[in-house]
Amino acid sequence: MSAKKLGILLTLAVVPAFAQIPAESAPASTPTITPRQHRPRSMVPHEELFDPIRNLTISYNTIWAGYAVTGSDFTYVQGSWIVSAVNCSKTPNTDSSEWVGIDGWTSNTVEQIGTDADCNGKTPSYYVWYEFYPEATIVIDKVSIAAGNKFSASVTYDGKEYYTVAITNDSTGQSFSKKVKFTGADGSGVPLRNSAEWIMEMDGFRLSDFGVDSFGKDYTELINDEATDSSASGVINDFGSDVQESITTTNGSSSGKVTARPSALASDGASFTVTWKAE
Repeated sequence: MSAKKLGILLTLAVVPAFAQIPAESAPASTPTITPRQHRPRSMVPHEELFDPIRNLTISYNTIWAGYAVTGSDFTYVQGSWIVSAVNCSKTPNTDSSEWVGIDGWTSNTVEQIGTDADCNGKTPSYYVWYEFYPEATIVIDKVSIAAGNKFSASVTYDGKEYYTVAITNDSTGQSFSKKVKFTGADGSGVPLRNSAEWIMEMDGFRLSDFGVDSFGKDYTELINDEATDSSASGVINDFGSDVQESITTTNGSSSGKVTARPSALASDGASFTVTWKAE
């Protein structure tokens, strides 16, 4: 990849409405959660700069902080993380989510599964979910969640049109898996499967103060952050110059104020932290 600075790609950010979505297999007594819908990075302003020293591309954008790898025909991604406690007294009415997924770096679909740590006013709200953007977010009520819990998750493509999303709360032993047929939706294009991600996301207008979020086996003692495409299979670093570091800023460019920044990858080539820097 050339060290030449790529042009800034500005796209109008489409902020989806927060619609009430029935929970997946929710007990009748469980209150309905109003989940945030997640978005592809491709739909927001972003700037890309290649770092020849670290041999990776840095993406400045407004919603995704973490790492991605690019390629072709991704069939698998897995990862693990620790759910951070959000400081809702400091950042009321905000949101944050941790997830793994396929697509969304340059495409208009995302096949993903993860957790949210939001602030409804000054009250923390934690829940587990999966989403096939632009379809609605589905809450997974059969898997409980609390700050400090360790999660592992994966997305698998069967080579035809089905994706299996799976997630486990390794702190409680509860797990969930579902096979979903997904070929895109009207106006969204089709899943390109040209990227895989491990992301801390801002879903709405302001990022919750999550402190430091930890991803990968070095921190969770669970599975590592790995992916498989048509030419590579392994941890993030195994994708060489196709590794993308994602930093969020207020305007989606290097000139903006940083709101969340990932660390360098650990010596295992996969583990990293994301630090909240919004204030």
